[in-house]
Amino acid sequence: QVQLVESGGGLVQAGGSLRLSCAASGRTFSSYAMGWFRQAPGKERAFVAAISWSGSTTSYADSVKGRFAISRDNAKNTVYLQMNSLQPEDTAVYSCAAGRSPYPTVGASTYNYWGQGTQVTVSS
Repeated sequence: QVQLVESGGGLVQAGGSLRLSCAASGRTFSSYAMGWFRQAPGKERAFVAAISWSGSTTSYADSVKGRFAISRDNAKNTVYLQMNSLQPEDTAVYSCAAGRSPYPTVGASTYNYWGQGTQVTVSS
């Protein structure tokens, strides 16, 4: 069992930055791939970024490539999402997820554990 708690969301102006954190419980954190997803009002949940268990492989949605960076610190059981050059269309609830596959995947169904999410609002 893995429990995930996100933090770091908030209100930011367009062009600004935020760093989200996802703290995980459990001794097997380092064996899970981790992902970030987001859901905007009235839209389906969408893949944002993912990282392999070792941190050596990452994957990004086209909409965030070059602006967002995912990383992890297995010693701290934490995964991060650095978000730069934020735009109003990035406004959403951001959730982290843990998947038993060691490699990053884009499909939400491949993740087994989910956090509650943190709100990110970007004003124009």
